[in-house]
Amino acid sequence: MSFSKLYGQQGPIDVLKRAVEKRRVPHAFLFFGAEGVGKRTTALVFAKALNCETGGADACDACASCRKIDGGNHPDVIVIEPEGQFIKVADIKELQERMRFRPLEGARRVVILDDAERMNITSANSLLKTLEEPSAVNVFVLVSSRPHLLPMTILSRCHRLRFNPVPRDVIASFLEREHAIAPEKALILASSSGGSIGRALNLHRGDYIALRDGILERVAKGSLDPMSCLALAGRLAGEKEDILEALDILKVWYRDLLVFRETGRTGALINHDRAADIGRLAPAMSGASLLGAFRAIRNAAEAIERNANKPLTLETMVFTLFADKANFVEDSRRGPRAAGPGR
Repeated sequence: MSFSKLYGQQGPIDVLKRAVEKRRVPHAFLFFGAEGVGKRTTALVFAKALNCETGGADACDACASCRKIDGGNHPDVIVIEPEGQFIKVADIKELQERMRFRPLEGARRVVILDDAERMNITSANSLLKTLEEPSAVNVFVLVSSRPHLLPMTILSRCHRLRFNPVPRDVIASFLEREHAIAPEKALILASSSGGSIGRALNLHRGDYIALRDGILERVAKGSLDPMSCLALAGRLAGEKEDILEALDILKVWYRDLLVFRETGRTGALINHDRAADIGRLAPAMSGASLLGAFRAIRNAAEAIERNANKPLTLETMVFTLFADKANFVEDSRRGPRAAGPGR
């Protein structure tokens, strides 16, 4: 892959291409932004461009250096990732030992620290010593979705490039062209991805659209009886990650209802294919009830994260969401009806 084949990050790409072309490359970069927006992929393409045998501003994807980086076996492109919870200090010290020598094959040694915010204080201090003594042949790329967790001493020594969420139409185009996904499905995946191509691909590999459609078919009715509430809670159940995915679908649904209620516009809807249902239901709901529903879903997600009882949490949430729309709530408050004459 080359810069020309990357989607949706033209700003950072232009900066990197100019740096390669003019041979004025900072010794350390911080690529930061949301998960799955292309930071690590861009870092690897950057490493290819710096070491490409053609000597241009972009990788050729054909020379021996490019092929080795694609295969993950170039001796001068080093990717360090967390093992368990943290990036180990032993990995940083081993890196420092290697950096005492010149690159073995390439023009530059490129070190990519993925999830860089997961360095502990010892690892960060070791890296800081290296960043304080930059070498012309070594380039660091720190990749992070939570840069605020990095020490300021490290941040101050990096050239920072923000990677923004990728526009919906760009993700949809990528899915259609590169993965042969039908346009309507591609647009749903792109809308649900939160601007992340990586997340869109993960949703495609899973059974996301079937899960989403099953949930929205139920909630689009606008009111549920007791058995339907229990059925919906059962539909949301599963492993923790599956439940959180389902709750995210519900949060987006109520977000769309609130957006339409306040603006009357369908252009900003994420569930654009459900515009008719949203347009029918949103005017009948108050802003306060929609915000309350959103909070109930968020609270349920936080409880699931803390390993709360999953069935009970989901049933409580669903009954809360539909409490003001179902007669069973009022009936349950009155208690069993007394038997009248002749009964």
